[in-house]
Amino acid sequence: MSSRDDVAANRKEQIIDTAAALFAENGYYKTTTAQVANAIGVTQPYVFHFFRSKEELYLAVLRRASERVLHTFSALEAPADKLVEALGDAFSGLLATNRNEILLVMMAYTTPEPAVRELVKDEFDAVFERVKTRFSDAGFLNPGYMAGNFIAIGLLISMSETLNMPKLLPWDSDKDPDHS
Repeated sequence: MSSRDDVAANRKEQIIDTAAALFAENGYYKTTTAQVANAIGVTQPYVFHFFRSKEELYLAVLRRASERVLHTFSALEAPADKLVEALGDAFSGLLATNRNEILLVMMAYTTPEPAVRELVKDEFDAVFERVKTRFSDAGFLNPGYMAGNFIAIGLLISMSETLNMPKLLPWDSDKDPDHS
């Protein structure tokens, strides 16, 4: 790869990073490619050089987040008796290091655009299958049920993070001063 290709790849990643932050802050419909370009200090046509539309840019953000999740859950090393906790810690780590992307991919099913819904459905299916396989390989009974519960908890964590309402989480509800 030439240095020119490196610069283009870095710029593309910068566009995705910036778009993730703006989509997370403003939502899909209120974020424009012009805002993304302005935040980076490039022109809107430069953004369109990499992504033909706002939807294509949004899908790129979601794909990258999904790839991070799948890679993290695949590469994780943990004994069977620690697998659930290790997967949960891995998800928490993703939230800590890639908060905008992870929250976007976890909540993107609320965006009614058909291409977005289809991608999110496919990505959730891939994560479900990966987690189910991890549970199955570890010898757990009902790995599909466990994978569904794991994803449900991830969605609850994402909603809690998005709304800034930690009291939604069963393990944090006892810490809520309003309900002592």
